[in-house]
Amino acid sequence: MSSTRSSAAKAHLIPKACPDKIKSIEVVEGDWKSVGSVKLWTYCIGGNTSSSKERVEKKDDKNKSITFKALDGEVMKDFKSVISILEVSAKDDGSLVKWTLEYEKSNEKLLPPDAYLSLVISMSKEIDAYLLKA
Repeated sequence: MSSTRSSAAKAHLIPKACPDKIKSIEVVEGDWKSVGSVKLWTYCIGGNTSSSKERVEKKDDKNKSITFKALDGEVMKDFKSVISILEVSAKDDGSLVKWTLEYEKSNEKLLPPDAYLSLVISMSKEIDAYLLKA
């Protein structure tokens, strides 16, 4: 099983790895890993609990990447579109994760979604620590 397929199939473990940030992830349509599947994330940013739906837009097992698109939720109040891309590459005895966040502001005066990027970065670090303990 490739790293991206394995990661997508184990997304339900994320709330266990970072319970202070990710409260829950539920499958709304499809399953945990297939293109077109929709998940509802409940998360905490800056002490506030919010939720967002995302759809798996694309999976590339050869290049070990998954593309997600935000469908609704708090983040979509300020942005026309938010796309996140997860890429996994081999590094030494483990893996390296790279996140790319592409977004279009609904208003040019708005700030970039730094709080969401910070959430993804700290979530990735906590997942790494969780997996190293397992």
